[in-house]
Amino acid sequence: MDHEDDLKGVGRSLADLAFLARALSDENRLRILMHVGTGRLSVTQIAEELGLSQPLVSHHLKELKRALLVDVERRGPFIHYGISRPEVLDVLRSIGTLARQLIADRSSF
Repeated sequence: MDHEDDLKGVGRSLADLAFLARALSDENRLRILMHVGTGRLSVTQIAEELGLSQPLVSHHLKELKRALLVDVERRGPFIHYGISRPEVLDVLRSIGTLARQLIADRSSF
C-alpha cells in the first residue's frame, strides 16, 4: 500500500478520526490515558495520583470510554479503568514523538 492509498483510507473515515482527535485534545485526558496505561485504576486512585478532582476524572473517563480508548472492569463495588487496547499507547507515543519533533523544528526558525 502506498501513501496515496493510505490517504484514501483516511479520507473515508475523517469523521472517525476527528472524533478520536477530539477525545485526545485535552491534556488531562492524555494524562489519564498514560496513567491507566500502567494498569487498571479506580477513579479515586486516578484522582489522587494526578491531583485532580473525582468529578473531573469521571467526566474525562466518560469521554475516553465513549471514544473506546478505555474500558472498565468491575472489582466488587469498584470500577477500574484501563486502556482498551495496546495500540492506544502506541498512538500516544507516536503523537508525543511528532509533537517533540514539530516543537524542535519550530524553535529552529
